[in-house]
Amino acid sequence: MSDVYRQSVRQMDRKTYDRLVEALAIGRWPDGRGLSDNQRQSAMQAVITWGELHLAPEERVGFIDKGSKANVVRDDPAPLNWKEPLGD
Repeated sequence: MSDVYRQSVRQMDRKTYDRLVEALAIGRWPDGRGLSDNQRQSAMQAVITWGELHLAPEERVGFIDKGSKANVVRDDPAPLNWKEPLGD
């Protein structure tokens, strides 16, 4: 991503960001026209970049709050214990 692109996104105001988020959510521009695949990709990149520049991580699009499980490591799965089926 070029510095020129980041600078232009940095200058975008919150209202424009909110409109891009809404357009991505509903798949249409405010005037009702649908987003093309290229427009969707460009809008998504602008939303992600603007969020990285202006928002705290928990406010960004796509943030997943892991809460108390954020530091839990689950590399060793518990083994399954098979039981005999119940009689008929």
